[in-house]
Amino acid sequence: MNKQNKGYVSFVLHAHLPFVHHPENKHYLEEEWLFEAISETYIPLLTNFKKLVNEGVDFRITMSITPPLLNMLDNKLLQKRYIKYLKKHIELSQKEIKRTVYDKRLNDLSYYYFNRYSHDLYLFQDVYNCNLIDAFKHFQDIGVLEIITCGATHGYFPILYINENTVRAQIAVGVQTYEKYFGRKPRGIWLPECGYVPEADKYLKEFGIEYIITESHGILYANPTPVYGTYAPIVSPNGIVAFGRDIESSRQVWSSINGYPGDYNYREFYRDIGYDADYDYIKPYLTYDGVRVPTGIKYYRITGDSFEKDYYNPTWAMDSVEKQAGHFFDCRQSQITNLSKSMDKPPIILCPYDAELYGHWWYEGPDWLYVLFKKIYYDKCDFSLITPSEYIDKYPEIQVSTPCRSSWGANRL
Repeated sequence: MNKQNKGYVSFVLHAHLPFVHHPENKHYLEEEWLFEAISETYIPLLTNFKKLVNEGVDFRITMSITPPLLNMLDNKLLQKRYIKYLKKHIELSQKEIKRTVYDKRLNDLSYYYFNRYSHDLYLFQDVYNCNLIDAFKHFQDIGVLEIITCGATHGYFPILYINENTVRAQIAVGVQTYEKYFGRKPRGIWLPECGYVPEADKYLKEFGIEYIITESHGILYANPTPVYGTYAPIVSPNGIVAFGRDIESSRQVWSSINGYPGDYNYREFYRDIGYDADYDYIKPYLTYDGVRVPTGIKYYRITGDSFEKDYYNPTWAMDSVEKQAGHFFDCRQSQITNLSKSMDKPPIILCPYDAELYGHWWYEGPDWLYVLFKKIYYDKCDFSLITPSEYIDKYPEIQVSTPCRSSWGANRL
């Protein structure tokens, strides 16, 4: 839908997992980090991207997909093990359907998990042909998703720059891996841990990187001081454009006190039948040495701060999704309206998050994005979604300023 934009919102999701692959061991626990992320984050995101496209919703989102994650997603043995993981969870869900027949609410949730894992298996095998990389590439190719790169091993530049060749290698391999899978050069890079050092600029430039994603204070304490703070990018003297995280919008999602994922209607991450169920019953679905671990089947909602929890209700959770998408929408509308009065170009609100927050940690996160993107498209507002590349193309006049040494995390370290 055409609208007059006073500003833009740019979502950037950082998809990364450490490389774990042990062909010599059939029961390596850490491989399940990948399998959980596929079922809870990557497939739900792809599903909602497809729904938005099919519904004619023009949206924009940016994702960094790191070289370690790309290589794991491309690994044939890990693909087979993910299928085995799904079949094991389908089997457990079937047992849960029988075990929970005494309680309708629990039984409904058992069917919910059975249907969800069964659908994941269908999508992964029959729709995606085990290739999630091509599934993401499709959305980049049709123009709704921008994929950017990251360092080769997610190496931390503020430490590695002591030997600048390591920084160069991180960038070089990051770009090469990206080109291998996506058939083009990346325009942007998510600096690992958003760690910026000026010494990296020449190597970013060498390998064709146009822009970086960095932490708020990397922009706020840049030299000279940016006129528009984090609400417009800056460009270093070496020609690297830097976008900084917006503090207000990040707090609404990340805050451990009043962030959206803490809503009492949302699924409780830490209560799992891997810990709650009778040991002899659940043992076949634990680690090979019998240690209790999460199974992914979680029956409770956050409820409150105590150990006592009520059962999860997906309908109630979606009510909270709708409410919080509306709150985020209203806050960005107000923020952009106020900012636009004192800027000579439309502000950009950059919202960067770990991708795995959406779905894995915050189970309802992918649905929140879906609802929010529809609201931005259909509801009356003065802003649109945009990617960093599109913003640079639209507004190429950018203040020259050197970002300060900085990184993502507590106390700016």
